[in-house]
Amino acid sequence: MAVLVTGVGGFIGSATARALLERGDAVVGIDNLNDYYDPRLKQARLTGLEQQFGNRFRFERVDFADAQALKAFADTVEIGGIVHLGAQAGVRYSLENPQAYVQANLVGHCNMLELARARQPLHMVYASSSSVYGGNKSLPFRVEDRVDHPLSMYAATKKADELLSESYSSLYRLPQTGLRFFTVYGPWGRPDMAMWIFARALYAGEPLPLFNGGEMRRDFTYIDDIVRGVIACLDGPPADDGQVKAGGSTSPHAIYNIGNSRSEDLMRVVELLEQETGLKALLDPKPMQVGDVRETFADISAIERDHGFHPHTTIDEGIPRFVRWYREYHSL
Repeated sequence: MAVLVTGVGGFIGSATARALLERGDAVVGIDNLNDYYDPRLKQARLTGLEQQFGNRFRFERVDFADAQALKAFADTVEIGGIVHLGAQAGVRYSLENPQAYVQANLVGHCNMLELARARQPLHMVYASSSSVYGGNKSLPFRVEDRVDHPLSMYAATKKADELLSESYSSLYRLPQTGLRFFTVYGPWGRPDMAMWIFARALYAGEPLPLFNGGEMRRDFTYIDDIVRGVIACLDGPPADDGQVKAGGSTSPHAIYNIGNSRSEDLMRVVELLEQETGLKALLDPKPMQVGDVRETFADISAIERDHGFHPHTTIDEGIPRFVRWYREYHSL
């Protein structure tokens, strides 16, 4: 039996697969390796897994939004658990190409639920997002908060995924956990995220784009902390006992925030990047982008209580690790 990881060529997917393999699990990963960002980065992540873990790691290029292709693949593997991290990510890109979000995040999520219904894994953990909180002004964000007013297509699809999962959990008693991720960063991160964009601009001597003039705060969460939380949740499926779970369900379906539970000033991030690179940032203040929010801040008390999740890595520790990796990856 293997753990199926979707989006395994992605940032969180590849890191989760590595941690599962390091503890002795067999992992089968799928990814369509699309060109939302450079597929060479995705392939480099996969190559590292293949070289280190040999035949305990199997990769197949599969688009889970293609129901027939997904079924044909799934017929070749015994699935013990599912970590569904594949998605069309990015708030800003959802303004340009909403159809990609419908296909990957709605059709694709439904296909994964149908796969889980047919195969009955011990547990399906899936990726939601802090974006579901929209313009919520109450901080920190709590899983008990109403999330009915998404500010982007991306956020709307992630909220819809939670609703789809609730219906499948209620109808078919399918154990599921949804994780609302908060601004994940670290080595092998995504080029469309602020940490990478700022590092690239610093080394290129270009201005750093600062939306809302840099007056923004984010709950930056280091990748190693995130992965520990994902696996802790995978190992602890919600019970089908009729009791209220995190997020409010009485079905075997829990929803958690997974973040660092610290809201950091964006300009503090810029300062740490300057210190680690030894370069002075050029600043390019810009207005707030449509669909974006000024501040995120995770209340993680539910996942702490239920799964013992405790993030350890501050940005003072995590940003230098990211910069060291960035220099090595780009041979700087």
